[in-house]
Amino acid sequence: MSFTPNIQAFCCHYTSQQSLAEGAEALKADGMPDNVTINRLVCGGKLQETTLLKAFEDGADAVFFVGCPIGECHNKKGSERAAKRVVAVKKSLQELGLGEERAEMFHSGRGFHLEFIEAAQLMNKRITDLGPAFEGGSK
Repeated sequence: MSFTPNIQAFCCHYTSQQSLAEGAEALKADGMPDNVTINRLVCGGKLQETTLLKAFEDGADAVFFVGCPIGECHNKKGSERAAKRVVAVKKSLQELGLGEERAEMFHSGRGFHLEFIEAAQLMNKRITDLGPAFEGGSK
């Protein structure tokens, strides 16, 4: 049985700005998996644990956040706040029996960086290997 995971990527405006300006076709040509949905936030500091957990409730098999490198956040502490929240979500997923590897935090500088696409590829491979978060596939 073939499985294509539903992966929700969250990213700050500054990390994703140039990547999204490239357009869907350019991102795809650079290797962005089709099954990764990009959700853009004004800052990583705005990322909430409930947002990530709601993505699972809505059928995601995995979530990840791409934020500014620690110490280089445009809004000072946004990436640090996001990192703490991703750790909390990983703990929640572990407690729920889904596995903490279904949530991840990545850092990338402003502008277009292949790390943005590499994060999506890594999560796609990881979750494809793990299988669906819920019995019977994505909700």
